[in-house]
Order: sequence, then structure tokens, then C-alpha cells
Amino acid sequence: MGMQIAPSILSADFANLESEIAKVSTADWLHFDVMDGHFVPNLTVGLPVLERIAQVAPMPVDAHLMIEDADHWAPRYAEAGASSVTFHYEAAKDPKGIARDLRKLGVRASVALKPGTPVEAVLDDIKHFDMVLVMTVEPGFGGQSFMPDMLPKVTALRKAAESAQHDLWIETDGGISRDTIEETARAGCDVFVAGSAVYGAADPSAEVNALRDLAAHAAK
Repeated sequence: MGMQIAPSILSADFANLESEIAKVSTADWLHFDVMDGHFVPNLTVGLPVLERIAQVAPMPVDAHLMIEDADHWAPRYAEAGASSVTFHYEAAKDPKGIARDLRKLGVRASVALKPGTPVEAVLDDIKHFDMVLVMTVEPGFGGQSFMPDMLPKVTALRKAAESAQHDLWIETDGGISRDTIEETARAGCDVFVAGSAVYGAADPSAEVNALRDLAAHAAK
């Protein structure tokens, strides 16, 4: 698997979402942030919007659930059309059970870690997950500064995956741009969420390609 770029529509124009998605047609994934105003101090969109976007997006959708009661809601986002569902470890009663339910529904199961959550929380269980998302900002708002002190988590996950001979995707989200993607790729990341860096560019589709190329070169 090569480097994958997942633009976050949190940075898109919400009044013109279909055309905004078309602007990033070169992307590997579309990152769909769901926030409930409780787990994080922000409120965004939910199931009906995800369902419609999954119908029109030319790329698969990863639903990033920054919400409470992940055990209840994660499977419902899979049923609504997400190809990957990322739930937060901190919001889950049974992370392995959620992953099992998601895989039964035919979607990728991903678990996310907030900056304050040690990577050891999931290291022994990585075979239960298709992807681990390492947050490189505090979840809740776009446009925050990248936290380089999160990269040792990425490296630890990559080493654990190699030791377990498990094809684990490792994703980072927060502050990913041309200035930060290379060091993140060298740490072991292969899926990159980029919001403002992509949608703030003059040509979002070209920026997706540029970020992917930078990551691929750095990872060699």
C-alpha cells in the first residue's frame, strides 16, 4: 500500500459540499468528522449527511466519530455508507467488540487515540484493528498546530505491527501539511488527514497529489 491522503471536509465549504468533494477527486479517502458537542467541544454533522455524501463521493468515506457511546453509534455509520469507521478508544466500552461488529458489516475498523492517551492502550490489540489514528492535535477544531511529540506513538505502532506481521494502517490527523508530512511519513504513518492544507490551497486536487508525493519520497 502506498501513501494515502484523506482530505477533511471539516475545512470545506459546507454550503457547497458536493462541489467541494469534487475538488479533491485525486484523494484516496474522504475524512468525515462527526462531533457531538460532548466528547469534544464542537458540533458538526451526523448520519443523514454521511449517508448522502457516501452516495455522491468518488472516493470511500472514513467516518471519524468524536462522539460519546461509540459502541452504539459506530455500526450505524457503517450501515449508512462509510467504508471505514474510526471511533475513539476513550469513548468505547469494548473497542475490540466494536471492531468485530464493524468488520462483520464489511467495513474497515479503526480506533483513534487522543494526544493524552498512551499508545500502550492498543499495542497488544492491534490485530483487532485495520487502522489506528494518532491525533496530532486535540480533537474538536480544524486549523490547529501539529504536535510533533505524538510521532513516537506512530513509530511504536509501526514496530508493533511489523512484529505482529499485521497489515496495520497508521493515520495521523491534525496539522498535516507540506511542512509536517515528511517527518510524519518517516515515523511510520501511511494515511494522512489534511484539512486546511488541502482546502486552503489554490488547487486542492493538486495539493493532494503534492502531499502524497512528499510522503512517498520521505518514506523511502
